[in-house]
Amino acid sequence: MAITYDAIIIGTGQAGPFLAHRLAGSGMRVAIIERNLFGGTCVNTGCIPTKTMVASAYAAHLAYRASDFGVDIAVAPDVNMRRVSARKDAVSEKSRTAVEAGLRNLENCTVYQGHARFESPRELSVGDLRLTAERIFINVGGRAVVPQMPGLDQIECLTNSSMMSVDFLPRHLIIVGGSYVGLEFGQMFRRFGSEVTIIEMAPRLIQREDEDVSAAIQEILEREGIRLRLNAKCIAFSKLGEEIIARVDCASGDREVSGTHVLLAVGRRPNTDDLGLEKAGVKVNERGYIQVDDQLRSSVPGIWALGDCNGKGAFTHTSYNDGEIVAANLLDNDPRRVSDRITTYALYIDPPLGRAGLTEAEVRKSGRRALVGKRPMTRVARAVEKGETQGFMKIVVDAETREILGAAILGVGGDEVIHSILDVMYAKAPYTVIQRAVHIHPTVSELIPTMLGDLQPLAFSH
Repeated sequence: MAITYDAIIIGTGQAGPFLAHRLAGSGMRVAIIERNLFGGTCVNTGCIPTKTMVASAYAAHLAYRASDFGVDIAVAPDVNMRRVSARKDAVSEKSRTAVEAGLRNLENCTVYQGHARFESPRELSVGDLRLTAERIFINVGGRAVVPQMPGLDQIECLTNSSMMSVDFLPRHLIIVGGSYVGLEFGQMFRRFGSEVTIIEMAPRLIQREDEDVSAAIQEILEREGIRLRLNAKCIAFSKLGEEIIARVDCASGDREVSGTHVLLAVGRRPNTDDLGLEKAGVKVNERGYIQVDDQLRSSVPGIWALGDCNGKGAFTHTSYNDGEIVAANLLDNDPRRVSDRITTYALYIDPPLGRAGLTEAEVRKSGRRALVGKRPMTRVARAVEKGETQGFMKIVVDAETREILGAAILGVGGDEVIHSILDVMYAKAPYTVIQRAVHIHPTVSELIPTMLGDLQPLAFSH
């Protein structure tokens, strides 16, 4: 016999716990199901542990650069990977424990541990138990893609998840994938002391960004001694004693790279293949993402999909916002929608890249009249004072409406500074609001009004 609830939530990633608190707080009887670690990707294998390690890598980098600031360190810095890993685990565990405790102590909420599968549009099995509800919310997240590559079955390879167990220093880390995950791990382990080679099939890093952003990031990484192999069309692996050989059919450079460890960072896929969605009639696309409308409803009434499994944004902040959208519609009579969201994210190399809205390339493609402003970080006093002058900031605005279309800040504090631009974009206010604002000196943010005072027409290539 099935146990009946008002709502069932599958998964405790960013959207699930928030929604559980909102629904239970409204008086609904809620069940939430977790098959593994509470907190999802962000807490366990994503943002929190990786950014904790990025902080350790930054500390090592700063120690090596101490003499640039007039500080002499008598003994060369020594990176203790076990302590780096232990610090990461402690921070992650604290967050995971808080998520679990918050749910277990929540009134009107019952926690189930196990794998949930649909038996019908209203019924789920969790082991031998049967749970039923009129509202079911799927928040099952995603995992790393392991692509078909010749020789991959002959070697042991790492993903972003298994990298969390690495408490030693790989002598030479080969990373397949020159996008966000690959670049963050690449710089991090280079700063810890590993040799690092990043292999990317495309002609440049992070293809979704503008070419000037890709070029600047390439320069930042190469300056730290990271080897980049672009245009690697045919990647294959083999074992030679203790070494792993990666064959790369590249336009230049050696055709083989010899290393000790391989990290695959070539994308992610949703955890939807073992939920029994076919028994519920829930439609997925060709990549396995659950198809949802603008308010995150699936093809079956009474079933919603939130977070990475719906393909509407693969970020912690978009997942959390999914929960806010669903709660607003169900509880607050507030018709919030996914399409209200402005694209924004960060790349956590050092210096970081903060992004909001459209890229310059996307604006060009749209054909609209636009203005662009750009400023190198070498002309930002705060960056000069901190000895961190790599990168630049760029903003694109509509020439007629004067609304901000998009911005990229690659430089010290860029992941924080971008929000002053993002908030004005949400307000749909003209760029002159920021241009006329008086910002604090010396900061990175104070140069945004300066940059907006020097806008130039966006040239179109013919």
